[in-house]
Amino acid sequence: MLVNASVTPGDFFLTTVTDLCPNTTYEFAAWIMNVLARFGIRPNITFTIETPGGTVLQQYNTGDIAETPTAIWRQYGFYFTTPVNNPVIVLRMRNNAPGGIGNDLALDDITFRPCGPAVITTTIQGNSDTVNVCEGNTSQYTLTGAVSSGYVTPVYQWQVSNDSGVKWRDITGANALTYQRTPTNAGSFWYRLTVTEQSAISFTACRIASNVVAINVHGKPVVNAGPDRILFAGDSVTLAATIAGESPSYYWLPPDHLNDAALLNPNAAPPLNMSYTLFATSKYGCTNNDGVFIKVAGAVYVPNAFTPNNDGKNDSWRIPYLDPLLGAVVNVYNRFGQLVYHAEGTTVDWDGNLKGMPQSAGAYVYHIHFKKNNGEVNMKGTVILIR
Repeated sequence: MLVNASVTPGDFFLTTVTDLCPNTTYEFAAWIMNVLARFGIRPNITFTIETPGGTVLQQYNTGDIAETPTAIWRQYGFYFTTPVNNPVIVLRMRNNAPGGIGNDLALDDITFRPCGPAVITTTIQGNSDTVNVCEGNTSQYTLTGAVSSGYVTPVYQWQVSNDSGVKWRDITGANALTYQRTPTNAGSFWYRLTVTEQSAISFTACRIASNVVAINVHGKPVVNAGPDRILFAGDSVTLAATIAGESPSYYWLPPDHLNDAALLNPNAAPPLNMSYTLFATSKYGCTNNDGVFIKVAGAVYVPNAFTPNNDGKNDSWRIPYLDPLLGAVVNVYNRFGQLVYHAEGTTVDWDGNLKGMPQSAGAYVYHIHFKKNNGEVNMKGTVILIR
């Protein structure tokens, strides 16, 4: 608001303020700027807080507001207490200086802030107001508030915020000076104690809040060591793991055969099994792990017969030790050269049907193609379907 003072001193701003708390001390404040950059009549403002009936509750005078070469905002404020039964007040601003050369001012940011006895939440651990724990931590924390004298009948209420103080929620049953905080899932939890007089309990804006203490529950790193693998003695494989979280560090165990061109000795007797575990630790010390199992086979064994008669024994044609991640292409043809089964980069499991229709008993030709570290592999043969 820009004000060009009238010639005669008088009121230039008058408003009624509602929704204040009864019997509550407020800090009133407003920002004033003398817009004159050179010598002239200086603004001189009196702030008055009155009841609607005209009773003055408090007054404050700024004195002469000096001019400055560059624009400077100055905040002026004072304290007053609202009436017990009717918290409605009238705010009056009077310019005490006459008009003429100067006495031009700008007004901004009128605020009413409730004040009350100090409300303090004690620190959680040592001198810290923040605790970092990991998900799954079972520690319980007792939050304690301290309220200075000044309340007649205080009402306590602990609150929690899950969005860094944007919104606060009352904690059901937390109406004492202490609050026992139980473990939660991962998230950031801010806590504070609010206090109000019993007479103003219906006005949430009348609460006085303490400082904030935070308990940050950090999630475990997300660890995926990748799918189990099947490969051949002497071959190598890349373990395609993924890790996510808060700057995690990681390592594999055991170290056997890691970063080795040959996973296992080709002369070792297959099948051989290896289990590896990927461990991860976040910057807050939260840990997690995942394992991968590697079966090392001597060769691909292709069954030469199966009996799809639903007796639970050898009902489908399966090829053990053919890792789906090899991307093997498997085709099966009948005696007329018709393709009756196809699999690519997946587990081989033929039930002897084609489009849901049982195929006749007899010999079928298969062709298997995939790539190894040392080249391509092509396997051909026959499988007997027995009914």
